[in-house]
Amino acid sequence: MENWRYAARRSFGFSAENKDGTKGGGTRGKDCEKLSAYLEIPAGETVVLADAKGSGMFTHIWMTGAISHSMILRMYWEDSDFPSVEAPLSAFFGCAYDEQYADRDGKYPAFSSAMMTVAPARGVSCVFEMPFFKRGKITIENRSSEPKTLYYMISGWYGELPEDAMYFHAAYRQEHPVTPGKAFTVIDGIKGSGCFAGMTLAVGLNGHNTCFVEGEAKMYIDGDTYPTMNYTGTEDYFCGAYAFGNDHVNHTYQPFQSPYVGMYAILGRFDPQYDAQQRFLFYRWHVTDPVYFEQNFRMTMDNLGWTGPRYDDYTACCMWYQTKPSALTKPLPTDHEMLMK
Repeated sequence: MENWRYAARRSFGFSAENKDGTKGGGTRGKDCEKLSAYLEIPAGETVVLADAKGSGMFTHIWMTGAISHSMILRMYWEDSDFPSVEAPLSAFFGCAYDEQYADRDGKYPAFSSAMMTVAPARGVSCVFEMPFFKRGKITIENRSSEPKTLYYMISGWYGELPEDAMYFHAAYRQEHPVTPGKAFTVIDGIKGSGCFAGMTLAVGLNGHNTCFVEGEAKMYIDGDTYPTMNYTGTEDYFCGAYAFGNDHVNHTYQPFQSPYVGMYAILGRFDPQYDAQQRFLFYRWHVTDPVYFEQNFRMTMDNLGWTGPRYDDYTACCMWYQTKPSALTKPLPTDHEMLMK
């Protein structure tokens, strides 16, 4: 967006201080007075965070508080009765190991990228553009057994959209553990026209390391029997090299982050008792290199080490755009099944 160019648009912002997102609908408090800084969501209930009616798009989502696998984010486009986005908050924002607040080096797991940010102490934000022609609705479900607190700001604008604007989608997948010898399904069931926009991935190692990044990432486009996009290894798909340094010169995994890709955190250490499973957090945004499809799309990723197939825990959340709002094809695992080790 070129901010210096005029656009006939009207901004909106949904928050605990302006739940309806209406013009002038914010706090009635005095200067330096907080009236409604957060939302408390009872156990087992779903609340609407934003219900924008008209033509426009969501352009920024910020949240903090209960960023966990128990909090389920959903988005509905137009008047659909099905969500086109459904994922745990933590996995959506790339911090699926939500019970761990320290990385290998004792720091908050955090990253800064072009499309998402996880700040220290887990303030999360997203700037994927999410257009809608009549209505865009965002909800959150608390699947835990306790009330949860959420701070949030969801902003965007009302105005005209080009006819070819596509709808944002996101879906969650996990295998705890991956079946040895069978590729992890990153995403499947996508039918229609659109483009793949990126993903977050969390990997928890089971057993000896044996360079778990040997597995290839494969994208099957429009009925492919064999993949069109075939990366040579997990670290290659995430734009790294030589196991992110573990099998070259320094012989240690080294996190990195950039605007569109990163292996941003390593969790777990081998010195504390009962804490031997290392965990890795990744993101990859196909913003400058979108992957287009006309009929269907699916993606897999091998779980492979030097000694052969592995059985690690894989957790992914994929983002893509489609020309029509589409229902997701697989139900979420239960809250207990999502619990990360």
